[in-house]
Parts: sequence; C-alpha cells; structure tokens
Amino acid sequence: MPENSNLESQITFLVEVDKLKSVLRRNYVIHGNRRENSAEHSWHVALFAMILAEHSNESIDVNRVMRMLIIHDIVEVDAGDTFIYDDAGRQTQVSREEEAADRLFALLPSEQGRSLRDLWNEFEAATTPEAKFAKAIDRFAAFLHNYETQGRGWSENGIKRNRVLAVNEKVIDGSATLWEKIQSFIESATREGFLQDE
Repeated sequence: MPENSNLESQITFLVEVDKLKSVLRRNYVIHGNRRENSAEHSWHVALFAMILAEHSNESIDVNRVMRMLIIHDIVEVDAGDTFIYDDAGRQTQVSREEEAADRLFALLPSEQGRSLRDLWNEFEAATTPEAKFAKAIDRFAAFLHNYETQGRGWSENGIKRNRVLAVNEKVIDGSATLWEKIQSFIESATREGFLQDE
C-alpha cells in the first residue's frame, strides 16, 4: 500500500500539537483547584463562541470564529502561554509566536498549512468581524475564569481593578454586550472584595 504523504504530515502535526495539553495558563479551571491548560482553553473558547455568537457587534460566520479559536493558541506549543498581564513577556510574544507558527503550520501539507496560518494571522490582526469577536471571546473567557474563582488569578499576581479594566476594554471591539457584562462583574468583584482598587 503506498504511503499517503498528506496523511503522514497531518498525523505528525496532530501528534505535535498534543503538547498544548501540557502548556499551563495562569487561570484556574472554574470548578477545580488546578490551572487550566491551553488545549482546554481552546476548546472552551470555541464553545463560548458557539453559545454567545448572538452578542457579536457584527454579523459573523460562527464556524469560522470557532475554527479560529481552536487554532489560536497552537503556537503556545513552542512559545508557551504569555499571561495577559505580563508586560515583559508581551514584548517578545509576537516574535516568539510568529516563529512557532512558521514551524508548526509547516508540518501540515502546504495548502492546509497555509490555510490554517492565514486563519491564525487573521485572528492576530483582529480586523475582520470574526477575528474581533474571537478576540473578545478569548478575553471574556479568561476574565470569567478569574471572576468565577473569586479573583484567584488576579490576587496571586497582584492585579488590580484598573488593570483588569484596561486589559479587557478591547472586548468592546467584538462585543459591546460582553464588555458591559465585564464591567458589571468588575463592580461586583470590587464590592465583594476580591478585586482590589489601586
């Protein structure tokens, strides 16, 4: 039986990106006492997009958004997770992730790899309605994890209210509704005492 080179390349890619399950994020899983991994995050934000699609500012192709979110953090196999509040890490994030994208998407058959890289680039650029909503969902999900764990990730990292507002205000680009919800949650977290003022 002749070897199917596309299949071999696809299997190589799938085996390699299984490493995403070992990349730990700073957020905790909502109903547990452990940190979330990047593969779990990717699945969860894809589900967020499917469930919350009606709250996009613009009409979107939700399947495209979900595909974008499934692959958006694949680069963390090489680049690791960069904590949204890590200013030093964010200075090198783009170059580390571009290099990872070059390597990982090249493992696939060329046309398929190019297609997924284009989708990843679209997410990073955040100029299309789908990418804006995907970015909003990515931030909203991480925010919700912090809120639902009584600010555990915020308190462990010394993150204060003004910083949470500043980092998450970009959600409005994809969903004004979700941005309003974040602001409501921030008010609640401040009243309850698990998100501190400066």
